[in-house]
Amino acid sequence: MINDILKKNEFTRPDIVALLSLEKKEDVEALYDAAYREKLKYSGKIVYFRGLIEFSNICVKDCYYCGIRKSNKNVKRFFSTMDEILEAANFAYEQNYGSIVLQSGEREDDEFVKFVEKALLEIKKIGNGALGVTLSLGEQTEEVYKRWFDAGGHRYLLRIETSNRDLYRKLHPADHSFDRRLECLNVLKKLGYQVGTGVMTGLLGQTLEDLADDILFFKETGVHMIGMGPFIPHHDTPLAGSIPDFSNKKDEQLELGLKMIAAARLVLKNVNIASTTALQALSETGRELGLKAGANIIMPSLTDIKYRADYLLYDNKPCVGESAGMCRGCLEMRVKSIGEEIGYGKWGDAKMG
Repeated sequence: MINDILKKNEFTRPDIVALLSLEKKEDVEALYDAAYREKLKYSGKIVYFRGLIEFSNICVKDCYYCGIRKSNKNVKRFFSTMDEILEAANFAYEQNYGSIVLQSGEREDDEFVKFVEKALLEIKKIGNGALGVTLSLGEQTEEVYKRWFDAGGHRYLLRIETSNRDLYRKLHPADHSFDRRLECLNVLKKLGYQVGTGVMTGLLGQTLEDLADDILFFKETGVHMIGMGPFIPHHDTPLAGSIPDFSNKKDEQLELGLKMIAAARLVLKNVNIASTTALQALSETGRELGLKAGANIIMPSLTDIKYRADYLLYDNKPCVGESAGMCRGCLEMRVKSIGEEIGYGKWGDAKMG
């Protein structure tokens, strides 16, 4: 049955559920292999870098799963200076990364909006606009999104976390709106951004049908980028103990995350899919496994090393003690170890549709 499904070009909801349900090692490997072949059709053996600058952990949101949530009083809050951000962006340019990601906790105040706008304008001066810029700064108004787009941001990642409204409500306080997040995705696409979203996998109460619906949501929304990661609890959050005996379920969480990458690749074809840091938090070779399952994006950290331990969305985040240079060397080695190469100097955008 698995081979019949993998031969398809279009996949139904039951097909996706069947793929995510696979348990036999040979069947799971067949899924990964099929997804990898699909990736090769669109981007070959090229992995694109997105240098990640996590410039602030100050957040007005209070998501129940997130280590930098507003109510966590044990976090040392920080906000990088403009010089620190530009130093990281210059490093990305000098290392020929091609692209960077500006990410922070969510804020909508005017001071924050202006700071990001100025940062974008300054970054675009580097190499005469050589760096592609992805923003991952949460929910904003259409006016703000347009200001940032006009200043030089051209990709935007806004994870929905789950397309199941009931599950979304269990992950967020009552004042966090699923509909607003969805509307933001629509606005971003209307403005011309390359739009990315994503979900957590392996949540308590989440079904394989939910995850299949997530992939179909990606398709229906017409997004260009996917950033998914296995749920890993943070000790200072309400969901810290939501998965009992989590340490003995890491392999299970990892496999589900990899199957989601593979299924998403088969269904969505020509999109950018990240092999996320959370995969490496579950396995030393997690990011390589993600690439072999169909992902084609890796985000080496450019965050100032003095801030990294304070930007922990989940426990046991890897690479916290590595400098930007060390991170580059490590990831380049990982990519080459599986016979792939880095698309240095390229933005690596997905085809707009």
